[in-house]
Amino acid sequence: MTTETVIEELNTLLRGTYMGIRTLEHYIQKVDDDVLKKVFQSMQQDTKLDAQKLAERIQNLGGVPADDEGFSGSMHSFMHKVMLPDDENALLNDAIHGMEQYGVQYAEELVKGDLDPISQQLAEQVIDSNRRHAEILRHHLS
Repeated sequence: MTTETVIEELNTLLRGTYMGIRTLEHYIQKVDDDVLKKVFQSMQQDTKLDAQKLAERIQNLGGVPADDEGFSGSMHSFMHKVMLPDDENALLNDAIHGMEQYGVQYAEELVKGDLDPISQQLAEQVIDSNRRHAEILRHHLS
């Protein structure tokens, strides 16, 4: 594994994290329940902190961190916003599915074996944060 590979993998994870921040913004705008809105806002703050840590690690490795979700992420984000359900449980299920599929499964595949120990630990923290968020949302399903 080269430093360039590590930087590339971390930047891909960072772009995905930016997608998560944008997606959480969509949920915040869509949901009417104040408690649930605060839950999404808290998750968004956690995700922003994850993005900051990833960016710092990339810089410490001599790379330039991505500053947005990239073109394909931007297109996905736009389509997601348009397709969001109005029903609160459907919205929660959408959020849980996204966190599990992209924030956990895809991220795990992405970073498998391609990172140095420090970067691997950071990636695992980001993935664990997504797992925790999905679990929190499950408790809000009615």
